[in-house]
Amino acid sequence: MEKEKIVDQLNRPLRDLRISVTDQCNFRCSYCMPKEIFGDDYQFLQQGELLSFSEIEALTRSFVKLGVQKIRLTGGEPLVRKNMPELIERLTNIDGVEDIALTTNGVFLPKYAKLLKEAGLQRVNVSLDSLDEDTFKAMNGRSVGVKPVLAGIEAAIDAGLYVKMNMVVQKGKNDSQILPMARYFKDKGITLRFIEFMDVGTTNGWNFDQVVSKKYIHDLIHAEMPLEPVDADYFGEVAKRYRYVGTDVEIGFISSVTESFCSSCTRARISADGKLYTCLFATSGHDLRKLIRSGASESDIDAELQSIWQTRRDRYSDERTEETAKKRKKIEMSYIGG
Repeated sequence: MEKEKIVDQLNRPLRDLRISVTDQCNFRCSYCMPKEIFGDDYQFLQQGELLSFSEIEALTRSFVKLGVQKIRLTGGEPLVRKNMPELIERLTNIDGVEDIALTTNGVFLPKYAKLLKEAGLQRVNVSLDSLDEDTFKAMNGRSVGVKPVLAGIEAAIDAGLYVKMNMVVQKGKNDSQILPMARYFKDKGITLRFIEFMDVGTTNGWNFDQVVSKKYIHDLIHAEMPLEPVDADYFGEVAKRYRYVGTDVEIGFISSVTESFCSSCTRARISADGKLYTCLFATSGHDLRKLIRSGASESDIDAELQSIWQTRRDRYSDERTEETAKKRKKIEMSYIGG
């Protein structure tokens, strides 16, 4: 497929597309969908409000023409949406898509991992914030234990999927689990990525006091299990990568609070109801669902996406202060995807 080489106002290319397929989740993690806000009576999107698989496929084709190579499917929890292997297969068959991954809490992987792999999925990122039962149950808001997630990881590996782990670290909540998590996944040979607690959305009670910095986590692990840096694989790689000395096992750090990476951000995001966001911390989006349902032609969609990206100037993490983080109304992570 012939690709346009487009860049935004800060000369950043469009390479990565993150697609939220649902705003619903079986967990209520405090940093994403706190149960106090997302209770039993919370009104999630109705089926007709979600982008259909055909609409997702059509939009992805346009994004690929403009430079997108990597697709990540998110939520909510993407595996609560029915027939996800069908969507994976559709996207896999788009010429120019080089990599498809899915972010999940892992609970449904024993049921779906083999089907997802057969459909063309290559990788999963599994979220797990603690190996301690009580800590994990408190953080996921549904009293789900660690074992279902570990079973999901094993199912993914058995199916031939490449697995990475994500851990969001919050001071006073699960920072005591940094070393146990590092030891466990080092022994398993699985990459673990530590994510600084971010001010995504307006409901997770974020403040700087709860952020555990990349430097602190790195130094803590390095003192016990020496680390050495690994060069980035490509422009726009989110995680700062390290390996344990004498091994090929890696860890990574996603540090958008203390070491922002806005200057190399190549990611666009589509929410479950079809709004395009050019930043994880955006205040508003561009309604692609309305565009595609109005009967817009493929060339019309291509032109709209090109225009949006070429006028993009987002660099929120570079500009963040505690005051602006509290005052700025942002889109919830469960809606936009991580």
